[in-house]
Amino acid sequence: MTETRTTCPYCGVGCGVLATVIDGAVSVRGDDAHPANFGRLCVKGSALGETTGLEGRLLQPSVDGHDVSWDRALDAAGERLQAIIAEHGPQAVAFYASGQLLTEDYYAANKLMKGFIGAANIDTNSRLCMSSAVTGYKRAWGADVVPCSYEDVERSDLVVLVGSNAAWAHPVLYQRLVQAKQQNPQMKVVVIDPRRTATCDIADRHLAIAPGTDAGLFVGLLNAIVKRGGGVDDFADAPAAREAAQSWGVERVAAFCGLPPEEVSAFYQDFIAAPKAITLYTMGINQSSSGSDKCNAIINVHLASGKFGREGCGPFSLTGQPNAMGGREVGGLATMLAAHMNFEPADLARVARFWGTERLAQTPGLMAVDLFAAIGRGEVKAVWIMGTNPAVSLPDSHAVSQALKRCPLVIVSEIAAQTETSQYAHIRFPALGWGEKNGTVTNSERRISRQRAFLPAPGEARADWWIIARVAERLGFGAAFAWQHPHEVFSEHAALSGFENNGQRAFDISGLAELSREAWDELAPVRWPASRRSVTLDLHRGWRSDGRLRMVPVTPRGMQAQTQPLYPLILN
Repeated sequence: MTETRTTCPYCGVGCGVLATVIDGAVSVRGDDAHPANFGRLCVKGSALGETTGLEGRLLQPSVDGHDVSWDRALDAAGERLQAIIAEHGPQAVAFYASGQLLTEDYYAANKLMKGFIGAANIDTNSRLCMSSAVTGYKRAWGADVVPCSYEDVERSDLVVLVGSNAAWAHPVLYQRLVQAKQQNPQMKVVVIDPRRTATCDIADRHLAIAPGTDAGLFVGLLNAIVKRGGGVDDFADAPAAREAAQSWGVERVAAFCGLPPEEVSAFYQDFIAAPKAITLYTMGINQSSSGSDKCNAIINVHLASGKFGREGCGPFSLTGQPNAMGGREVGGLATMLAAHMNFEPADLARVARFWGTERLAQTPGLMAVDLFAAIGRGEVKAVWIMGTNPAVSLPDSHAVSQALKRCPLVIVSEIAAQTETSQYAHIRFPALGWGEKNGTVTNSERRISRQRAFLPAPGEARADWWIIARVAERLGFGAAFAWQHPHEVFSEHAALSGFENNGQRAFDISGLAELSREAWDELAPVRWPASRRSVTLDLHRGWRSDGRLRMVPVTPRGMQAQTQPLYPLILN
C-alpha cells in the first residue's frame, strides 16, 4: 500500500487529493492539508480512482497507422516537420495544446514553437474559455493577475456569481461558499444567470437576465456608483469609461436585460452598500464575442467602488481546466510570451537572451479558431495536437475535421487510442495520464501545486515534456532541451520568471528556481508571487508602462439573434 499527495485533474479549483494504491486498485480521498479544499472533494474527485484503468489507452507510438518504436516515431516527426519548415517556413507549423497539460509540458511546447521553430503558432483550448479574462486583466492591471483568493470568497459581505454555475463546475469552492454563508448569515449571494441553476439554491437574489446582456447590467452599476460619488478619477481612461456608462440608468438597463427595474435597483443598492464585495465569473462571461469587454465591465465596478486589493473584494475569474492558469504563465497562448511577457521589444530581447536563441518569434501567432481555419486553407501544413480533441471541442467541428483530413502532417499526443481527432493523425504519441504524470499545475487563485505520479507509466507512454524535448533534438535544438527530469523544466521556467525582473513583472516565482529535486518533490502548495526578493502583490499598482490601473470604456452589446428573423433561437 502506498499513499501519494497529488492534485485533482478535473477543474480549476485545484483540490489536493491523497491517492492510495492497494494491489493495483486506486482509491482517492481529499487532502486535509491542501489549502484549496481542506479535505473536501466533489463526486468527480471522489471517483478519480475509477478513471485510472488502461482500457482504451494508447500505449504504443504509431506512424501512418502502424505501431513503431519511439525512435522511429520521433525520427518521422522530426524529418517531416523539418521538411515542411524547409519548404514553407516556420509559419506553416502550429501546436494546439490543452489545460490538461502540466506546466512543465506547456513550457516545453511553448519554448520549442516560439523559441526555436520560430513562429508563435501555439495556442490552446484555454483560448476558448480563459483568453477573455486574460485580456480583461491585462487591460486593467497591465498584467494577467487574478487578484483574489478562495479566502476572499469566504470573507466577503456580498458574493456575486455571474456566468458561473459553481455548484456544478467548481463544486468544492461552492461548498466553501455554502459553509461561509451558514457561518455568516449576513452574507448575501447574488446569482446572475438566464437560467435558474443549482447555484441559485443559496442565492438571496437571482437576476435572470436575457442571455448576453451582462455588460449592460455592470455598465449600469458603474453609472450608479459614479452617481453615488465613486472615485474613478484615479484611473487611466476613467472619463471615457464614465461617459460610456452615463446613459445607462436603471430603466435602460432593465429594458436591455429583461428585468424589472426594482430588481436592478436592489442589486445596485446591495453592491454599493456592501463593505466588501467579490464577483466570481466564468464561461458565461468569457465565452462571448464581447467577452473581454464584459470582463472589464466587471473590473470597472470594483475599481470605481474601491472593492479590490483588499480582503473579501475583487473581480475573480475562475478557470475551468486544471491547468489553464499554468498555461497562461508559460505563454501557452499565441498572443503571449513565456512568464507573462509580451511581444514587445524589451521582452522579446529578454526571452531570446535567456533561451539563447536567434529564432524567437517576433509577432503573435494564430489563435485557436484562426489556426484551424489556416489549416483548412492549406497555409498551416503541420499541426501537433496535445491533450485535447478539437474535432469535437472547437466551434464548427465539421470544418475542423475537414481541415485535419486535408492537412499534410497531423501529430497527436494522446492517452486514448481512439478519438475523433486522432483518426486524422499521421503520427500518434502515447502520453501519460493523470496518476502517471509528475509536475505542477496552477489553480484559479494562483496556487501552484504538485501533481505526483503514483502509477507506473503503462506500455510505451511517456511524459509530454519528454516527447517535445526528443522531437526538438531531431530538429537540431537538443542543447536547449537537454532536460532529464521535469524538475529541471520547472526550474528553468521559474528562473525565467525572475530573469531581469526587478519588480516590473507581477509573475515571479524565481524563489522556487533553485529548489533541489528533493525539495521540489516535497513542494507544498504555494501562491505566486514567490520571488527571490521579499515581494507582495500590490494590486493597487498597475503593471502598465504608466504604472496606473485602467478603466476600460464598455459599450454593451446584446444578442444579435434577437434582431435576426432567420435565427430566432438563443441556445444557452
